[in-house]
Amino acid sequence: MVYRDFHGLKLSGLGMGNMRLPVIDGDDGRINYPEAERVIRRAYEGGINYFDTAWGYHKGTSEDAVGRALSAYPRESYFLADKFPGYGPENFTKISEIFSEQLRRCRVEYFDFYLCHTVTESNIGNYTDPKFGLKEFLMEQKAAGRIRYLGFSCHGDLPVFEQFLRYYGDMIDFCQIQLNYVDWTLQNAKAKVELLRGRGIPIWVMEPVRGGRLVHLPGSAAAELAALRPEESVPAWAFRFLQSLPGVTMVLSGMNTVQQVDENLATWSELRPLNGAEFDAVTNIGRRLFTSGMLTCTACRYCASRCPQGLDIPRLISLYNECLYTGSTGGAAAELAKLPEGKRPADCVACRSCEEVCPQKLSIPDTFKKFSEMLEK
Repeated sequence: MVYRDFHGLKLSGLGMGNMRLPVIDGDDGRINYPEAERVIRRAYEGGINYFDTAWGYHKGTSEDAVGRALSAYPRESYFLADKFPGYGPENFTKISEIFSEQLRRCRVEYFDFYLCHTVTESNIGNYTDPKFGLKEFLMEQKAAGRIRYLGFSCHGDLPVFEQFLRYYGDMIDFCQIQLNYVDWTLQNAKAKVELLRGRGIPIWVMEPVRGGRLVHLPGSAAAELAALRPEESVPAWAFRFLQSLPGVTMVLSGMNTVQQVDENLATWSELRPLNGAEFDAVTNIGRRLFTSGMLTCTACRYCASRCPQGLDIPRLISLYNECLYTGSTGGAAAELAKLPEGKRPADCVACRSCEEVCPQKLSIPDTFKKFSEMLEK
């Protein structure tokens, strides 16, 4: 395992994100606890010592699953990260209550790392509004030792980063961003990396394989990479890209099988950064992957938790993208036919609750309307 130094701490360069744990019957809120424990414990025993969870993951059950699995080990042997759910405006009126409940769910007395979650244009006003007292609360928790290091995860554009950092200043120890060889240009991640490096802020990475999108590439792209490094697997290229970026301290992977853990442990057993030609090749592939009109969904599922119709929004977006990618609706129509009545794109009521919490700021209802029209034709 490759380890990184952070203020004298020995962090595994690969951390485990717990947003995509194994579930029962496809229900995101019903974690398969025995299987989840197997995955988490395999990660721990393989050398991963950083575990990330959040209030809203798996409809509020991820924290409990992580806490349950890690309670088998000495508290000082792993690092635990959790987040304040600022994506929900109502949460700013119950900051202390949420924090206490998070400690209880995770079965710990402190968090090694704590983040302001999903800072975007839509909620930066709340995060920097003194009336809520969030900044003072977080300062108190740091002083009391219940938060060791404070950071934030940000999906916003550069002005949002600047505004957040102006308000919280020297309190911030690290920043978590969406970073992979697609978003290097698609979401201007290159500029975000440069901004954080310029501020001396260590970089945490989420979505390294783009919600699984970078695990399987089109044949021509995979062949192009294989010609450069025949021994490297397609998923490993995503991690080698990140190993090539100075300032990247932690890379989070949402592993949900023991096999995925073992494969990632093998990749992270050594550093193999890309050379100039390899870096150019993989970023060029990243630019080609998303065609016009495709939605850059990472399957974070914040939207699904808000949908009054109970639509599996990430799955529907994936089918929509597949239609655009293949130029045919046949495969998507066959998959949609398997869904229960009331769970298809045409059943969206356009309430736009999903858009309020989407980190990518996707126009989901408009897309589903277009998708429905495509299917009708």
